[in-house]
Amino acid sequence: MKINVLTLFPEMFEPMNSSIMGISQEKGHIHFKTTNIRDYSINKHNQVDDYPYGGGAGMLLRVEPIVDALQDQITNDHARIILVDPTGIPFSQAMAQEWSQEEELVFVCGHYEGFDERVRDYVTDEVSLGDYVLTNGELPAMVMIDATVRLIPEVVGNADSIVNESHQGNLLEHPQYTRPREFRGKKVPEVLLSGHHERIAQWQAQEALRKTYERRPDLLAQADLSSEEQAFVDELKGS
Repeated sequence: MKINVLTLFPEMFEPMNSSIMGISQEKGHIHFKTTNIRDYSINKHNQVDDYPYGGGAGMLLRVEPIVDALQDQITNDHARIILVDPTGIPFSQAMAQEWSQEEELVFVCGHYEGFDERVRDYVTDEVSLGDYVLTNGELPAMVMIDATVRLIPEVVGNADSIVNESHQGNLLEHPQYTRPREFRGKKVPEVLLSGHHERIAQWQAQEALRKTYERRPDLLAQADLSSEEQAFVDELKGS
């Protein structure tokens, strides 16, 4: 997969060359680069922003440098071009899963007050990290890239760790334990020590439902539950 980030601050992405992102690049699973929007500025002062027509606070990123950068940098006609913007659709695990199947992702990061509206004509997706506003689009882009890259086959060594984690299937992950078996009076559930794989799987499934019901009941409405799982949720509601 190719990932290109259009940004005014390429240096912010230096940490993306470490940990799983760094290893993925070394192994050739992804090709990551940043493109400085100022390289496509329209004047000798490298200006890429201007005052909004009609007045208003702040400065807007101009359409020309962004479109010129996109047209120069994109190598695939089917590239996913993602505008990182607080008015966009909230990012989700399902979105990361979908993006992980793409050949090329391009992230356009904003700064200042926002974008000239005409930029939106050249993107395929408008995505936000949540219902709040940050000073830049670089931080959300990093989160989205990290969440997406780890879903690419072979990037994460243990595939089961992805299948069974939180937000897969719209459920939170079940509680997990390691040594010691007892800490300050709190013990590891006996079922996890039983070696009985069927009972353990059932406990994990029920605890995932319990955690989701208690912490994120909104997710249950989107989850595709079996009749047995729905019956357990109904028990939780009645208790």
